[in-house]
Amino acid sequence: MTETPGRSLPTTSGNELSGSSDAARRGSGGKRLPEPGSRGRTTIADGVVEKIAGLAAKDVLGVHAMGGGLSRTFGAVRDRVPGSGKSNVTRGVKAEVGEVQTAIDLEIVIDYGVSISDVARAVRENVVSAVERMTGLEVVEVNIAVSDVKLPDEEEEEPEPRIQ
Repeated sequence: MTETPGRSLPTTSGNELSGSSDAARRGSGGKRLPEPGSRGRTTIADGVVEKIAGLAAKDVLGVHAMGGGLSRTFGAVRDRVPGSGKSNVTRGVKAEVGEVQTAIDLEIVIDYGVSISDVARAVRENVVSAVERMTGLEVVEVNIAVSDVKLPDEEEEEPEPRIQ
């Protein structure tokens, strides 16, 4: 930076804001306050991580559905009644969220003919990437249970609605 005679230019170190005074960044006791973005706590509910993980898992080619046969059957009935439980996005997903880490369990149905190990690897990579990017939490594990294989000629099991 060059100086013009009779005029001084403000200088900043790497973590200071240009043009702000040092006094403005100090509390009443003269102590330096943390950056504004780090004042306070952020908590993330299990359901938030479950939705992110469920959507990320469904995006993987070869994943036909989430949840086992029984949970899908009950879920199909429950989805018809507004406000009646877990959404379709979180079916087959369970997350345990701590302060800085999370663990995720997934139950999936895969399409016939795909490599289960390749799909599981792709699901883990997609889920870890999405959850860590969106939440900042460290994903310590993604456990996958393959509960069924969707055959090409198999029709979707839609139970008859109990409520009309």
